[in-house]
Amino acid sequence: MSGAAATSTATLPPEFADLEEFSDWCLGSEPERYAKRLSSTMPEIQAFYDAVTARAEEAIAYCDKFPLDDLPEDVLNLMHLLYSMIQVSFPVECWKQPKVPDSGATSLDCDAEPRP
Repeated sequence: MSGAAATSTATLPPEFADLEEFSDWCLGSEPERYAKRLSSTMPEIQAFYDAVTARAEEAIAYCDKFPLDDLPEDVLNLMHLLYSMIQVSFPVECWKQPKVPDSGATSLDCDAEPRP
């Protein structure tokens, strides 16, 4: 599933319905997650981070119930949500801004990334 499809149709397992408001963070690739981070305000990022980190251990345990090579779509969306939470962890915990401090116009492109 492409990240673009995930953002428009993302649904999470019923056990995580409270996180559905953040389904626009269910993005299938690192470049999409990074772009979302850069285009979001810190209050938006903070609200997303707070909501997902509060349920992260439970979400990881839920995802672990399924084989990585055969994840149901809602579980894959939950995993993508967790990946996005990781993407915003440094901005929230360290930098207090979406972009890496003092990086100017520098960008980082990910050529390969792990896939479930």
